[in-house]
Amino acid sequence: MIKLLIADNHPITRKGLEVLFSAAPNIKVVGSVDDGEAILEFVKKNPVDVILTETDFPKLNGLTVLRYLKNDFPDIKTLILSGQPEDVYAINAIKAGAAGYLQKSVNVITINEAVEKVHDGGIHLSNELTQQLAFGTRTNKGGSYYKKLSTRESEVLKLLTIGRKNKEISKELDINEKTVSTYKARLMRKLKVTNLVDLVNQAKLSQDLL
Repeated sequence: MIKLLIADNHPITRKGLEVLFSAAPNIKVVGSVDDGEAILEFVKKNPVDVILTETDFPKLNGLTVLRYLKNDFPDIKTLILSGQPEDVYAINAIKAGAAGYLQKSVNVITINEAVEKVHDGGIHLSNELTQQLAFGTRTNKGGSYYKKLSTRESEVLKLLTIGRKNKEISKELDINEKTVSTYKARLMRKLKVTNLVDLVNQAKLSQDLL
C-alpha cells in the first residue's frame, strides 16, 4: 500500500484528491496539509512514501521544500501537481528533487499512474515535455530563457513574482540579502530586462503564454 501525503493550500483541491484516492486499492492517503512547513513537520512524525504537492505556498515554496526532502528524507518520492506551466518549472523541480511533474488539468487516471510510477522509482513528465527533452526542441521561444535558470534562480524568481522582498527571500532560502541581490541581477541579465518590474512582469507573462 502506497502511503500518500497530499499538500495544497486550497481546501477544495485537497478534499477532491482525498476523494479520488479513496477509491484506489493500492494508495492510502495518510495526511493532508496546506503549506510547505506542514509537509516537513508531517514527514518527521509519520511514514510517507509519496508526496503529491503544489509548489506555491505562503510558507516555504515548493522548490525549497524539495531541497529539504532530498537531503533529509531521500526515500520519499515527491510528485508536483501544479497550475504552473510545465515548460517553465518542471525541469527545475526535477533538479531540486521531485520525481515527477503534473499539471492540474490532467485526468484522474494520469494522477494515479504518476503516483504509482514515482513510487516504483520512475520519473513522470508529460509526453510532450519528454519529447522536447529527447529531441532538444521547445514549443515556445520564451521558454528557452527559463531553461537557462538554475534551481536557485528559479526559486528566487518564483518568490519575486508573488511579491516577496529581499529580506523575506533571504530568510526563506537561508541566504543573505546580498546573495539575493546577486541572483536578481543574474535573472535580469538572463531574461534580458533592466529592472525588477519588467522582470516580474515578464515572468508572469511567460507563465500565461506558455
